[in-house]
Amino acid sequence: MQEHDTSWVRTEMALAQQAPAGVRGPGAWVRKNLIGSVGDAILTIIGIALVVMILPQVINWAFLNAQWTGIDRTFCATVAQGGIQPDGWSGACWAFVNAKFGQFMFGRYPIEERWRPILVAILFVALLVPLLIPKVPRKGLNAILFFLAMPILAFILLVGGMFGLPHVETPLWGGLLVTLSLSFVGIAASLPIGIVLALGRRSKMPIVKTLCVVFIETVRGIPLITVLFMASVMLPLFLPAGVTFDKLLRALIGVSLFAAAYMAEVVRGGLQAIPKGQYEGADSLGLGYWQKMGLIVLPQALKLVIPGIVNTFIGMFKDTSLVYIIGMFDLLGVVKLNFSDANWATPQTARSGLIFAAFVFWLFCFGMSRYSMFTERRLDTGHKR
Repeated sequence: MQEHDTSWVRTEMALAQQAPAGVRGPGAWVRKNLIGSVGDAILTIIGIALVVMILPQVINWAFLNAQWTGIDRTFCATVAQGGIQPDGWSGACWAFVNAKFGQFMFGRYPIEERWRPILVAILFVALLVPLLIPKVPRKGLNAILFFLAMPILAFILLVGGMFGLPHVETPLWGGLLVTLSLSFVGIAASLPIGIVLALGRRSKMPIVKTLCVVFIETVRGIPLITVLFMASVMLPLFLPAGVTFDKLLRALIGVSLFAAAYMAEVVRGGLQAIPKGQYEGADSLGLGYWQKMGLIVLPQALKLVIPGIVNTFIGMFKDTSLVYIIGMFDLLGVVKLNFSDANWATPQTARSGLIFAAFVFWLFCFGMSRYSMFTERRLDTGHKR
């Protein structure tokens, strides 16, 4: 028997070593992302120059020269304008935001009853956060409480009129309360309705397919302002005498149906991206239509279109400002309404209020965007090793 020399064969596992110094650390990140090519280097220099020119002025206006406290316009106006600030002063009037903060959050909701929307917000966050964290157990119970119990409890607390709670009419609602109510109800309603519409549009039943196509194309072909106007002004004209709906309810229905039409096209794109073999494999297992869609096709399709779904959510969240056209005041509407207060009429008031509203909208939209990216990474099983 011929013997083989095996002295060159490793008898133990090689220890893990650090990556070369040239491909790790801050220096490697700068070379890769900022100066990887001549074009990147030029854009980086232009970007740094713009930041150096703009950022100091923004910091001075928003923080260093800002007026943080005050009870009226004199604290945010120069001496020539009837205030206490020196001539030539320019800074943010956060005192205006502080003085009107309650209205920005709740509108004209009675002050003594504002504990009710605050309690709803606390319960909402307490149920939403565990639902968004993958490792938290009892997701089924959490989902039941969030999607079934929470809406009923929120309606009882916000509207009142039962269990000894005073009734608060929805025309008194405003500010962030209206923005969140419209957006979250619209988000919760538009996704399932959009899924049903997308499945209906791909259905082989002519009547169902035609109805879904007509609804989707009609709604997508008109502006949201028109939908809100029809829901608020035109709809009561077609109802019997004495029959009416709450204006907020009409806005909720209009926003939800409008978003559902766009959501249907997003979901349909995901359904078309699923290979035919997935449908055939489900059929070979003897699964029915709803089993095939619910267990095989839809989970894959929704995972593919997470960016489109979240993009629709973000667009709908921002579009809630359009309810101003039907006499409802969301966050932006309440901020603009307070510009007419003579006690705070200064050149800095409008800028400060609008920047505050923009920051709040950005905060929610950025949060949805980042969570969608986290969900994409967690569900991206195609490239896991």
